[in-house]
Amino acid sequence: MGKFFGTDGVRGVANRELTPELAFALGRAGAYVLARKIVAPKILVAKDSRLSGDMLEAALTAGLCSVGAQVYHAGVIPTPAVAYLVNKGNFAAGVMISASHNPMIDNGIKFFESRGFKLPDALEDEIEAIMEKNPPTNDKLPRPVGADVGAVHNAPGVESDYIKFLLSTVPGLDLRGMKIVIDCANGATSFVAPIVLENLGAEIITLHNTPNGQNINENCGSTHPESLAMLVKELSADAGIAFDGDGDRMLAVCEKGDLIDGDSILAICGLDMHERGVLKNDAIVATVMSNQGFEVFCRENGIVLHRTDVGDRYVLEKMLADNYNLGGEQSGHVIFLDHNTTGDGILTALQLLAVMSRKKNSLSELASVAEAFPQVLVNAKVSNSRKPEFETHPEIKKAQEAIEAELAGEGRILVRPSGTEPLIRVMIEGRDKAKIEALAKKLAAVTEKCLAN
Repeated sequence: MGKFFGTDGVRGVANRELTPELAFALGRAGAYVLARKIVAPKILVAKDSRLSGDMLEAALTAGLCSVGAQVYHAGVIPTPAVAYLVNKGNFAAGVMISASHNPMIDNGIKFFESRGFKLPDALEDEIEAIMEKNPPTNDKLPRPVGADVGAVHNAPGVESDYIKFLLSTVPGLDLRGMKIVIDCANGATSFVAPIVLENLGAEIITLHNTPNGQNINENCGSTHPESLAMLVKELSADAGIAFDGDGDRMLAVCEKGDLIDGDSILAICGLDMHERGVLKNDAIVATVMSNQGFEVFCRENGIVLHRTDVGDRYVLEKMLADNYNLGGEQSGHVIFLDHNTTGDGILTALQLLAVMSRKKNSLSELASVAEAFPQVLVNAKVSNSRKPEFETHPEIKKAQEAIEAELAGEGRILVRPSGTEPLIRVMIEGRDKAKIEALAKKLAAVTEKCLAN
C-alpha cells in the first residue's frame, strides 16, 4: 500500500482524512496519469448514497476539470456499473466515490482505467508520485484556460444501460414462481436491483432500499444479514440476497435462513460452469482466506483452485494472467470475467439464481456440495502506523508458533493487516470451533497489546 491508496482505492473518514483538498488533488493527478495523451478526455464519475458523496464529488470534479477533463456525472449507481459503462461508453477513465461496506462516516475514491479495470499498483504508484511532487501550493500539472477548461455534463441513461446489460447476462431466465428477499444496504443498488429482478418475473420483497445519506450499511446489507435471514424464513422465501453499500459484492441466504458466503457461491456457480464446459481451464481463483473445505470441494470435482493474496485486485490479476473466468473472495466479491471486469453483486445474484433455475434445486441443496471447516475471524485493534510490525514482532511470532503447534496440522492460521482500517485480522481454521475461537481471541489480544498506540 502507498501513502494514499489502500487495497481498494483511497479511503478514510470523510472531511477528516479524505478531505475535499485530497479529492481535488486526486482528480488532478488521476486525470493527468490516466488521460494525458487525450485531448479533453471523458471521465465518468459516480457515487454511492453517503452524505459526504456530494462534497467529494464536487471537489474531485473540480480537480478533473482543472486539467481539461470533460466530467460526466452518473449519480448514485453501483461500482460495477462504472466499470461496465466506462468500457462501453468510450471513457478515458471512471471514478467511484464510495467506501463500500464501511460505515457511513467513511468514504473513498477508486479509479477505473478505460477498459473498466481497477488500477494496477504501478498506476496508483504513479498517481501518488505525481501528488508528492506537485503539492497544491506548488502544482506543476497542466492548467488549461479559456475554452480548454473542462466542463461538467450529465450522463443520462446510464442506469437503464446497466440494467439492460445485467439482463443480457442471463438470457431466457424466468424467475416466475420464485420469492426472493433482497437487502440493498440503503446503498447504490437500492434503485437498480429491484427493477432487474422484477423484470425476470420473481416476487420481490425489498429491505433497506431507502437511502437517506446516513443509513448506508447501518445494521443491514452483506455485513449485517440477520434481518434478511429472519425475513426469508418468516416469508418462506426461496432465497435472500444481501448487497453491500456500493454493490460490488453479494452474500445470499438460503430458504432455511443460513448464510451462503462467497466460497459457497463460487462452489455453486463454478461446479455449474464446469459441468457445462464453460469454466476456463477448469479453474477458480480465490484468496488465502477461502475455506479449506472449499479447497477439498474443488479437488474432488476436478477443479483447480488457485489462491492469491487478499483483495479482488489480486484475484483479477491472476485471472487475466492465466485466462481464468471465475474468481472471488469469501466476502462475496465474485468476478465473472466473461461479463464484467470487477465484482458485481447484482450480476452474481443473477448467476446464482440461474443455477437454481437450471438445476431445480433449493439453495441449501446447492450449497451442500461444499462443506466448510469452522473458521473464526477476530479483529485486533492496533495503531495504523504499527500495522507492518505484525510480521516481525517477537511476542506475536512466539504466540503464533505456539498456536500452530497446538493445532498440530488440524488447521491453519492467517494473520494479515486490513487495507482500509486500523486492524490486524486474525483468522484461524480448524475442526473444533470452540478451540479455534479461544485461540483466535488469544492471538488477537496479544497483537492488540503489542501494537497499540
